Amino acid sequence: MGNRILRIDNVRKTVNYLKKNGLAGTFYAAAERVQEERKADYRYLLPDAHTLARQRQETADYPYLFSIVVPAYETAEAYLREMIASVQAQSYPHWELLIMDAGAGAAVERVVRQIIHETRDLRIRYSRLSENQGIAENTNAGIGLAGGDYIALLDHDDFITPDALYEMACCVHRGRQEGCPPVLLYSDEDKYDEAAQTFVFPNKKKKFNLDLILSNNYICHFTAVEAGVLKRLKLRGDYDGAQDYDLVLRIVDSLWPEDAIVPDQARICHIPKVLYHWRSHRDSTALNTGSKTYAYEAGRRALADFCKRRGFLAQVEHSLHLGFYRIVYEPDLLTVRRDAGIVGGRILDEKGRVFAGGYDKEGQCLYKGLPARFTGGSTHLAVLRQNCAAVDIRCMRLQKELRPLFTEITGLPYREKTLRVKEGRGRKTREIRIADVAGLTCDEAGYRKLGMALGEAVRREGYLVVWDPGITIRL
Repeated sequence: MGNRILRIDNVRKTVNYLKKNGLAGTFYAAAERVQEERKADYRYLLPDAHTLARQRQETADYPYLFSIVVPAYETAEAYLREMIASVQAQSYPHWELLIMDAGAGAAVERVVRQIIHETRDLRIRYSRLSENQGIAENTNAGIGLAGGDYIALLDHDDFITPDALYEMACCVHRGRQEGCPPVLLYSDEDKYDEAAQTFVFPNKKKKFNLDLILSNNYICHFTAVEAGVLKRLKLRGDYDGAQDYDLVLRIVDSLWPEDAIVPDQARICHIPKVLYHWRSHRDSTALNTGSKTYAYEAGRRALADFCKRRGFLAQVEHSLHLGFYRIVYEPDLLTVRRDAGIVGGRILDEKGRVFAGGYDKEGQCLYKGLPARFTGGSTHLAVLRQNCAAVDIRCMRLQKELRPLFTEITGLPYREKTLRVKEGRGRKTREIRIADVAGLTCDEAGYRKLGMALGEAVRREGYLVVWDPGITIRL
């Protein structure tokens, strides 16, 4: 039954995608989806009792209290019970659960009070809201009541792993010992196929990546925010549906002083472990991305607001994929953003596959071998701007103040050339400018070595390396 529902949903998604992206785009998206599902080999493993007991003992004396805020609205009883049970099952004991009920009926209150009575767990706190003011304001009511050091956000129909707060408490503890307590924490997540009763589609996220968060809210679930920061910022009702994205962007803005080249990324902690189960049912965005299309427009507005606050001369556009955006800088990214030291694109081989472009710290090419029309799967990472360790020296541009580094590393004066490239379904042409490396005689390893050296030098100066797959050339 579960597989049948997922297949029906896939058909619905395909029809909507066809309307928006045309036949060719839909063909490539479907082919990539099939490949992604064939490669899927995921099984969530619940921590055993011994591990949870060890975690409980290890953190028993930690002083950090986590307040978990859940805005509830006519929540199905089964979902509500499973959500509460997942919090009660935490190996880390120092928490409070604040359930803010904005529904008209009495079912949520009845279930919560029954659980409190039966378990005598006074860490669970129920509040009836006088009216439903939307998810942001309903959540703000809980934020105002929270007494914890950190406030975590949990949807009323999802649930968390039993080691979720343990991992977050350890992250907070490490940060405080190092003199850099985190402001924002986030984890990996997966989806729970309710009908099939199985965990699917793990989302293994990157460490904080500025240009990636400016393309999509990849942080999403499970998040916790330092209480003082969240109580000051709160959620904004004008961005209901994308209130979490708006919050993350404003946290990033708060960590970016005017005199700093880049935000204080050390205060944002990624926990590379699945700690959150996002329930897939017919009304959830986990299963039906079209169920809350207003949220994607709210996300675009939140990103536009961030650009305005940072003084970026830019327009924010929806991409071909719901919930993913592209910032169009005026006149270009390097001119608008002083944090970007170098911008590079991707290089395709004769078969139209990625063979050079962005590189990680080990010198591995990002998305190597991927056909140009593929997006990198459901996360679409292969077509999103993101920060990386280095870019290919044959397809990049440098900030003016960093151009002496180019000469130092290559022995060539920094010059630029203009290319006309074709792009998009209509194969329109546009001009791009890249560094002119005429005079270099290298093999592929040599070009990669030069690119890695330049990327390291740029990062050492405190700037970001930006990989932009929208800049594509063929050699």
